[in-house]
Amino acid sequence: MKQYVFLILQWLALCIVHSCVSGPENPVRVAQQPAILPDYTSVTVPNDIAPLNFTLSDSSFSALSAELSGPEGTSFRVTGRKEISIPAKKWAKLIKANTGDSICVTMWARKGKNWEQYAPFSIYISNYPADYGLMYRLIAPGYELYSRMGIYLRELHSFHQKEIFVNTIIKETCMNCHAVKKGDPDYFNLHLRGPQGGTIIMINGEVAAYETKTAQTLSNCVYPYWHPSGRYIAYSVNTTRQMFPMSADKRIEVYDEASDIVVFDNNTKRLISSKLLTTNKFETFPAFSSDGKYLYFCVSDQKKMPDEYQEVRYALCRIAFHPESGTFGSVMDTLINAPAMGKSLTFPRPSPDGRFLMFTMADYGTFPIWHSEADLGLLNLQTGEWHLMDGINSSETESYHSWSSNSRWIVFSSRRDDGLYTRPFIACIDEQGRTGKPFLLPQKKPATYYSNLLYSFNIPEFITGPVKLDIRKAAKKTARKTSLSWDGLKEEDKSN
Repeated sequence: MKQYVFLILQWLALCIVHSCVSGPENPVRVAQQPAILPDYTSVTVPNDIAPLNFTLSDSSFSALSAELSGPEGTSFRVTGRKEISIPAKKWAKLIKANTGDSICVTMWARKGKNWEQYAPFSIYISNYPADYGLMYRLIAPGYELYSRMGIYLRELHSFHQKEIFVNTIIKETCMNCHAVKKGDPDYFNLHLRGPQGGTIIMINGEVAAYETKTAQTLSNCVYPYWHPSGRYIAYSVNTTRQMFPMSADKRIEVYDEASDIVVFDNNTKRLISSKLLTTNKFETFPAFSSDGKYLYFCVSDQKKMPDEYQEVRYALCRIAFHPESGTFGSVMDTLINAPAMGKSLTFPRPSPDGRFLMFTMADYGTFPIWHSEADLGLLNLQTGEWHLMDGINSSETESYHSWSSNSRWIVFSSRRDDGLYTRPFIACIDEQGRTGKPFLLPQKKPATYYSNLLYSFNIPEFITGPVKLDIRKAAKKTARKTSLSWDGLKEEDKSN
């Protein structure tokens, strides 16, 4: 806490020094900081992030001007009619020079014949870089039709976005469940639903497509999570349905009629599981620990669906996993008994450094993206203590989330802007689990990009480099996909 107080005092001192920078002549001084979109005031950002372009939320201006300066870098001025678009080279030089410190932004807005000068605000530049980019699905917020959707990769140091896979390559398909191994793009998973679908798995450039439904499993493999070795992928298998509640504040509810957890062994091309992961209860959302020795997952008591969908609540559990033999432990541990608190816990995601596990908590159910009460929580894996992350939660939905490879950044989906569309927000997190103020993924044209975009950002994942997937080759693979075999329930050998 002392560190944060010190940084705040630094910010205040810096901004006082720069509050009298030369700008438009005879401006009307405003005591408050500007209300800007996106809100980048007092945020902490990676030292390699793209320019934080912004605009004024009050649209009654005809011109904008901003001065950016830092104690270790040259200041410069930016002007614009609709937004402040910061030159990339000047921005990169400024944040590199002021890494570990803060930069100060003083802003003016012309309203009518007069200029207004706002109180300056600061942006802190972290010592920690972010990963190469974010991978996400862009999807229209519809319910029944696939429409056009795609998996995209966005560079974080620039505004460049590239297609990884779009569903126009294979007609009548829905794509979901993309995943990489701890951000490594050489280990890539993508599932395509539909008559020509299949699960695409790429390891070190080698692409294969599988039919993952077997006679012993409920469905194709759904929610994936890579083992740190790259040999295994844990999946849930779900019988999923959707319904439309007769309530003005509930648009849709997605639920499971049944669900289990299986693990794909890439060495044998078979699926394995445990009797503790295939019970009459609902098991879902698997995630391997950072050292690969445990499998986290969520489990709920079986309910009569859909009549009792509001009574479905998931706890966070753990089972041992032995990667050398591909077997599971014989004991299931409950780490957070959310149902006992009248809550439902989903999306467990351990940090790569093994210190924390982040999760989503809602009042009930398995699909919190449509639950406005859904918040993010953090479990300390060393102490067993957990808390809701009040510093990054909002009154609207916070749902899916992931960690950067250095465990110093988190990205999460939030509907805090309008309650309808999910947007990716990034926040810093330190070794003690303390977070900074979240900031919206920067865009080149902030005045119009998000307001004009009719797609939601779904399942944002940090990634350390570009995905080198030949999408046409992958599409052809699905036409002759390989069927997986079932290898049974693999409990640990008690004789060892």
